[in-house]
Amino acid sequence: MFLFLLFATCAVALFVSIVVMRLFTKPIDSVLRRIIADEISAAWSKYLKFAILVVGVSAGVQLRDLEKYITPMLGGREVQTVSLGFDRWVFEIYRTAIETLQGIAWMLLVFFVFALLAFVFVRLGELRREHRDQPSGNQEQSI
Repeated sequence: MFLFLLFATCAVALFVSIVVMRLFTKPIDSVLRRIIADEISAAWSKYLKFAILVVGVSAGVQLRDLEKYITPMLGGREVQTVSLGFDRWVFEIYRTAIETLQGIAWMLLVFFVFALLAFVFVRLGELRREHRDQPSGNQEQSI
């Protein structure tokens, strides 16, 4: 029964991660194209999508929490393991989905904060370049 729960939580975490990855594909691609304006932005986009999957599954499947279903020892004395009834299954599946979303949300928050900082630096560089390239209006033109 424990193995079925482990596989079910992995499947739920993977499914939620794939859904979130697909929802954020366009925003991630457009942000990276704007900041990195090169072919390497596609590679960074693929890496970030892979990172969403890894972070989602690792955050969603918490092996330490699942260990209580197979470890009958607590502080040197035997205790009864927690039973895997229907209520427990629903709770574990729900917790897996929430933990997956929470892990991905933190990762995307960090990414978009750094992307915002990079966007500001890129924009400042563009404004300085435009300011340098503009001819000054104070010069007199001779005819």
